[in-house]
Amino acid sequence: MRRVRYYENGGPEVLRVEETEVPRPGPGELLVRVEAIGVTLPVTRKVREGGRPLPAGLGGDVAGEVVATGPDVTGFRPGERVTGLCFGDGYADYALLDTSMASRVPDGASATDAVALVRCGLVARGAYEAARPAEGESVLVTGAAGGAGHLAVQIARARGAGRVVAAVGSREKLGFVRSLGADEAVVYGEKSWGDPVDIVLDAVGGDLLSPAVRALAPGGRLVAYSSGGGTLQAYDLLVGAKSAIGFQMALIARHRPDLMEQWRQDLWALYAEGRLRPCVHAELPLEDAVKAHEIMESRTNQGKVVLRPA
Repeated sequence: MRRVRYYENGGPEVLRVEETEVPRPGPGELLVRVEAIGVTLPVTRKVREGGRPLPAGLGGDVAGEVVATGPDVTGFRPGERVTGLCFGDGYADYALLDTSMASRVPDGASATDAVALVRCGLVARGAYEAARPAEGESVLVTGAAGGAGHLAVQIARARGAGRVVAAVGSREKLGFVRSLGADEAVVYGEKSWGDPVDIVLDAVGGDLLSPAVRALAPGGRLVAYSSGGGTLQAYDLLVGAKSAIGFQMALIARHRPDLMEQWRQDLWALYAEGRLRPCVHAELPLEDAVKAHEIMESRTNQGKVVLRPA
């Protein structure tokens, strides 16, 4: 089978497609014939910035068909379609998926829809819930054209936000985010992001944190769920009694699997009702992993970038 790995840190050009043996599932693992792989910014950052022993594989969202199960696995069987987060070699024809990270793909949903919806949707839903929203409150989403951001816009609308503002990095994305149901759309560099909002869901971090806090109304809450880092000044929060909240999906997965499952079912219900539409910017063959990472690093994507092994 094929897999993508890197032997040195750097940009997309360090990715290499190589041949290897199909892995065997261990205890609690599923062997999945991969049909779709979701590409994320955190993975591209790990390739560039390091922090893992080399050589290393690339993890990520995968979806496909279970072809074998490891010892003591219950609840899954060969032939079922699943999706989940792979921490090992996810950019591959076959991947090992821990059952704790796996969930079934409903009939009628494609593998591409699954990798575009589930993990990014869980992050978007979790970030929104972390703000403890009240019915009718206004919400601004940064990174609103990205994999999680474009779902956050739709989730805020579906969950009863009174006004949804989508913030993006270029004017080319304005039409896209408006098509998702945003009431207003703004570009980061604009002097004003419009009337203040009750909640900011920040998927970008870095230098964008300060203007995001300024966009909050008195008593407003910023939820930071980006891997982009950044620093806030305490004084910026004190003025107007604003709050900053950190959100990480891994903690929910580890400590509240029941809540994660509830959110997952809610996502699929919204999908079935046509109220949540995962959008795919590009579907590329596995051997074009370099191009997929180039798209992500350029921040030009409108929706999810997906690799297709088959």
